[in-house]
Amino acid sequence: LSSSDLHLLISADGGRTWTYSCRVAWDEKVEFNETSLYETPKGDLVAFIRTGKFDDHTVVARSTDGGQSFERWRDAGFQGHPHHALRLPDNRVWLVYGYRHQPYGIRARILDAECTNFATAPEIVLREDGGGGDLGYPWSAPLPGGRVLTTYYFNTDNEGPRWIAGTICG
Repeated sequence: LSSSDLHLLISADGGRTWTYSCRVAWDEKVEFNETSLYETPKGDLVAFIRTGKFDDHTVVARSTDGGQSFERWRDAGFQGHPHHALRLPDNRVWLVYGYRHQPYGIRARILDAECTNFATAPEIVLREDGGGGDLGYPWSAPLPGGRVLTTYYFNTDNEGPRWIAGTICG
């Protein structure tokens, strides 16, 4: 085990106690952290994982047995982190993430219900006016009429103030 291995702990009592389940992602060179875990309608657990020492690529690991084990992680084919996955009313998934490369900003993808098209889903640019890479940490919530509010930590001047901003889509 290395210090950057990713593990799953499960709580059955609202977070008062935790039980170790399994290792989610591991590698001799790639580092893993800041994970968004999403349960699909079929019951798969899909982990959208931030990496280090992997050119800032997102990776994905999937469990088909309720978190008892995870398949080997896969390169999602795009850069960005950390992630938040939100189920839309039609069961598609709104995956949003910070983009810490020029042009800095916030991006998203709309995935199929089982999150199998993460590498081919078109990228949606929510903002590209960030002043530097210190941004992201998005969180989304559904709004009436099928719209989505995505909030995030943001800056337009890398040396200036940071704040919480939001974008409404749909």
